[in-house]
Amino acid sequence: MTPSKDISRLIEIMAALRAPKTGCPWDIEQDFSTIAPYTIEEAYEVADAIARGDLDDLRDELGDLLLQVVYHAQMAQETGDFAFGDVVEAITTKMIRRHPHVFGDEDARSAGMAKGMWEKIKAEEKAEKRSARLSRGLDPEDNGKGFLDSVPVALPALTRALKLQEKAARVGFDWSEAAPILDKIEEEIGELREALAKGETAEIKDEFGDMLFAVVNLGRHLKLDSEAALSSTNEKFRSRFHYVERALQASGTTLDKATLDEMEALWQQAKGKT
Repeated sequence: MTPSKDISRLIEIMAALRAPKTGCPWDIEQDFSTIAPYTIEEAYEVADAIARGDLDDLRDELGDLLLQVVYHAQMAQETGDFAFGDVVEAITTKMIRRHPHVFGDEDARSAGMAKGMWEKIKAEEKAEKRSARLSRGLDPEDNGKGFLDSVPVALPALTRALKLQEKAARVGFDWSEAAPILDKIEEEIGELREALAKGETAEIKDEFGDMLFAVVNLGRHLKLDSEAALSSTNEKFRSRFHYVERALQASGTTLDKATLDEMEALWQQAKGKT
């Protein structure tokens, strides 16, 4: 089998990998749940290539992400639920429907996208999904899910906290300003101190999570994305630590041989440079 720019070749390759008798043993054993973590990982690698400005790497990582879509579609086709073409049709239908100012009639294009149109169309889609679930004898509320349950569980925890807070805020469940949230953070820190004093692992974990959630809430009120802010801090930490590492190497020693005082002194130098 030869490479190709045609998507059908990738679909053929995936089908061959999953073929019961002649395919790859590892690929054959996989299911939706085992592949899901790889799908998430590939999405992060796409974002990483973009952050690094590496377009060659981005091309490759987009291919890896596309493979994940084809993988899930192949498994669904094997169970008779849907195929890759159905995935393409679903997203093209959605994009055309949600952009009447681009793909609609002349009146829609001339008027532009009316304020709130996107949410209105999404609400219509949700109602259609509810009706479809009813017609299949399923719970119309998606197994009893509540107002916040449309926020994906698989999102990074900080991002999911932000999304949950944003959605709750739409119905007025929110702080009116940032200042009281600082008090809330201090309150959560106090409760964490109490949990630490007790030495109860489960309670420590619970209070630590409450503190993080409150910090995300503060960031939201300050118009900051906690995930993005932490990513910047992560990179700053990496850069400064690398400075320490290089400085130690220049002096003829290594990280594992240096004392904490030596590393701290170099860390302070790094802080002065970044």
